[in-house]
Amino acid sequence: MEMKAVLFDLDGVLLDSEGTYSEIWSAIDRRFPTGVANFASVIKGCNLADILRHFPDDGTREKVCAMLDESQRAMRYTFFDGAEALLRQLAAQGVPCALVTSSDNRKMEAVYAQHPWFRQFFDVVITGEMLTRAKPHPDCYLLAAQKLGKEIGECVVVEDSLNGLRAGRAAGAVVAGIASTLPAEVVVPLCTRCYPNLRAFAEDVLA
Repeated sequence: MEMKAVLFDLDGVLLDSEGTYSEIWSAIDRRFPTGVANFASVIKGCNLADILRHFPDDGTREKVCAMLDESQRAMRYTFFDGAEALLRQLAAQGVPCALVTSSDNRKMEAVYAQHPWFRQFFDVVITGEMLTRAKPHPDCYLLAAQKLGKEIGECVVVEDSLNGLRAGRAAGAVVAGIASTLPAEVVVPLCTRCYPNLRAFAEDVLA
């Protein structure tokens, strides 16, 4: 797969954290019911502002944020097998990389604190707080390509969630779908090429 730049999603692509977040949001939904079926799955790829719109603005949103913050402080952020090696090899080859996540800055500071090596591999970091329209809108990936000085069609977006895959596709990027969160049969129609895991993607692009 030819690429001039790689735009990585974070959770479910580089971080093995989607299962933990499903547990967190399911617990929040049980305590503060939204009435949305499969809530934890529906919101994957959404930024916090969009997620909070599912809760009433009567003090509940503040309680949801407090519960989320407490859970995130207790999290250990674990990278998928091969993630660090992939980032190091892309850097060695001079391939520009961007991190494009719906996570907020507080979450990112926690990730950097646990893994100080991580930040250095990205020329650009786009967080959910930088945009008014979150995934599945293409804005985040268009902004990342612009900041890298690349045409979006030259970029490979690496995504795992429905909202993220749709955002990469709507942006006009080459989309590498990672079937870590969703079954391959769901991912395939939304991507240029589907991989069972991040290591398979790395083996392809670095071959």
